Amino acid sequence: MAGQGKRIIFMGTPVFARTILEHLLNWRKGMVVGVYTQPDRPSGRGRVLVSSPVKELALHHDLPVFQPSDFKSGDELERLAALEPDYLVVAAYGLILPEDVLRTARVMPLNVHASLLPRYRGAAPIQRAIINGERQTGISIMKLTQGMDEGPVLMARSLDIEDNDTSMSLHDKLASLGGELLVQVLDSLEQGLIVPREQDHSRAVYAPKLTKEEGLIHWGRPALEVHNRIRGMFPWPGAYFDWIQPGGRTLRIKVSPGKIGGDKPGGMSPGTITGVKNGYLGIACQDKIYLIPRVQPESGKEMSAQSFYCGFLQKCKE
Repeated sequence: MAGQGKRIIFMGTPVFARTILEHLLNWRKGMVVGVYTQPDRPSGRGRVLVSSPVKELALHHDLPVFQPSDFKSGDELERLAALEPDYLVVAAYGLILPEDVLRTARVMPLNVHASLLPRYRGAAPIQRAIINGERQTGISIMKLTQGMDEGPVLMARSLDIEDNDTSMSLHDKLASLGGELLVQVLDSLEQGLIVPREQDHSRAVYAPKLTKEEGLIHWGRPALEVHNRIRGMFPWPGAYFDWIQPGGRTLRIKVSPGKIGGDKPGGMSPGTITGVKNGYLGIACQDKIYLIPRVQPESGKEMSAQSFYCGFLQKCKE
């Protein structure tokens, strides 16, 4: 187990949490005495059970791993308490923790959240920030409470959102920032140099989980809004539009993030496919042409814009 000193229980599941755990394992003033993560889930056509990214990292470091489906059992709570944690560190765990669990932390239960609280509380702060056209986001380390992301903030750091950031690229930047900031918070807590700051709940903005239906592109909106939605929905659940082929059949097309092109010609209807230029498929928005590098037709493989144009659009015109 990493380090000596303060005893830490880590709770997390996806790649974001794995990055946080990597930083935590390098904190020399503490030792991770147990890792909690979601139960293995079936994946793929064969429905083979797959471990979470956090579990894989924990096993690599020979850390005890626990995967309860909930904490309703008294046995689960006793097992957690027996580990005598000074800190509970939670990052994208995926389970609601009852008050009895939070009280097992002798010093404090902490949560690493990917937004500048109280903005974007909830399950999809990274994606929602991009979709809404935010220019800045960040990481908040807060004291974990029963309310959803409502706990006092111990420290926060901002991060600019670049024009072409997707939820994937921003996720990776925030995960690294979150790991670095967590270690700073733990150091400050150990030195008694930090005081939790209550959030202004009147300014709260919520970030509910994404749905596939939200990926539908509305070409009648400004190109910047279209760009933000496509970036925020990438890679999951993905942005798409429904193309009505000659003959009336509708084909759903998933698109990759692209870039905003020139002004839309006067009189051209939004949603009009303008052709392919320099490897990009052009589609008219309310004000400009949006340029898409790659697409994935329904039930097909991802392909370049040029391949799609030659294989689908040109053939349909013959």
